Amino acid sequence: MAIQLKLDYSKKLGLPQYSSHQFGVSLTAEVSDVAQIPAEVERIYRVLQDAVDGQIVSPGFVPGGEPASSPKPSGATTDSGDEWKCSPAQKNLILDLVEQHGLQKASVDALAKERFGVGVRQLNKLQASGLIDELMGSPSESKPRLTGQRSAPRRTGGNAYGGRRAS
Repeated sequence: MAIQLKLDYSKKLGLPQYSSHQFGVSLTAEVSDVAQIPAEVERIYRVLQDAVDGQIVSPGFVPGGEPASSPKPSGATTDSGDEWKCSPAQKNLILDLVEQHGLQKASVDALAKERFGVGVRQLNKLQASGLIDELMGSPSESKPRLTGQRSAPRRTGGNAYGGRRAS
């Protein structure tokens, strides 16, 4: 008597602009003995995981980004040949924010390493988006948001809508 196994594997990745990318694969297999189930499930799981991982690397259209229709060079480069893994627009925005806020490049690189485990130039598009959010919320180098916690609004009297309480 054959035993049918139906196995599904899918993966969902969060992308910038509140979008996501999901891909899944299903497979039906047969085994002749109950004792074969664990080994067959383990084998098929690896096959399905490899298949999904091999396809999900190209997210296609990303809102606010560029379509990923064909393989591109591994990142944006400057005139000096320094390679960035994020998009050219993200690279330019990061550099503009560093200049506008008078930040030290070493401090921004340290923030990227603390947040994402890699330096600024190695950030992928999603990580670069997170760093940009941090830099846009940081008006000066002396007060960068390093904790990830947002401060609660201060009340100076009155109710939650800013008006004064009736006496």
